[in-house]
Amino acid sequence: MTSTRETSVQVEETLQHYRSLVQSELEKYLPDSEPAAYLYDLAREYPLRGGKGIRPALLLATCQAFGGSISEALPNAVAIELLHNAFLIHDDIEDGSQQRRGAPTLHLVHGVPLAINTGDALAVLSLAPLRDQAALGTRLQRLILDEYEHMNRLTVEGQATELGWRRDNRLDLDPDDYLDLIMKKTCWYTTIHPLRVGALIGSRGTADLAPLTRFGFHLGAAFQIRDDLLNLVGSEELYGKEILGDLREGKRTLMLIHLISEASGDDRDELADLLGGPEGERTDAEAERILELMQAYGSLQFAQEYGRGIASAADAAFEIAFTGTPPSPHRDFVRALIPYMLSRTA
Repeated sequence: MTSTRETSVQVEETLQHYRSLVQSELEKYLPDSEPAAYLYDLAREYPLRGGKGIRPALLLATCQAFGGSISEALPNAVAIELLHNAFLIHDDIEDGSQQRRGAPTLHLVHGVPLAINTGDALAVLSLAPLRDQAALGTRLQRLILDEYEHMNRLTVEGQATELGWRRDNRLDLDPDDYLDLIMKKTCWYTTIHPLRVGALIGSRGTADLAPLTRFGFHLGAAFQIRDDLLNLVGSEELYGKEILGDLREGKRTLMLIHLISEASGDDRDELADLLGGPEGERTDAEAERILELMQAYGSLQFAQEYGRGIASAADAAFEIAFTGTPPSPHRDFVRALIPYMLSRTA
């Protein structure tokens, strides 16, 4: 029987394999021209820093599990990776983040204006690979473009909701609100879109996408809950971002929502005051105090147990989503991502 550690090693080796393929192809869509120093050199910075590459890997593996090839799906894998890096640049500015993938964020190194423009450029450049799939046929190409537009819209809607909750200091949220948020903000572009597009290409448009959406939601939710936990208790060296950043930002994670609902008396008043202050002025000591309250009220344990429940639901949803696909290493890899999402350290 394969241990969790062995599974994680196998998953990471496969991720690295797919990442190498995507990185080589991605370079074709980043111009080597002026203004290099102000744009295209900056556009290469985040992709060259590494990252897991879960989104393109999930798309490529799903395509192969449904009978397609890497070459057919590679342009779409590159498109989602370019878009992901565009979102990262903008997210870092919106969140006031200091680190990304173990190095200073782009806006700290080059300034906010150039960073914003670089994010815009990566989003625009992500459209180019979608042009390079004529072999799929006009009908399938149109379906993929519809998927891409839909995913983009839901993602920015989710981001707007999260930013609005922080601005308005919402204290009336529950776990269902959190799930609705990450369905749009995280799941659609991290897991659902790669699964749906990979299956569309591999099956030539015949796959039933609804079960893939359900599986993608649970897989993406497990990913986000683990990410939120790592931001609180992970290793900054492995995680690649500053620990407690979510608390300094007042981000409505599952743990914070649980704490808000459970804290009482003076603790609740103190929490409301800590969250109500200017976001950019929240100190490390204040973030650490919120973490203390989370520990006291069992919010971290609640999120861990909730994540395990989500992963169990992902197991069941996977079997339905991949019904009819033959046994293969690609299918096994997608299945192995479920426990990996809960055990990853970065």
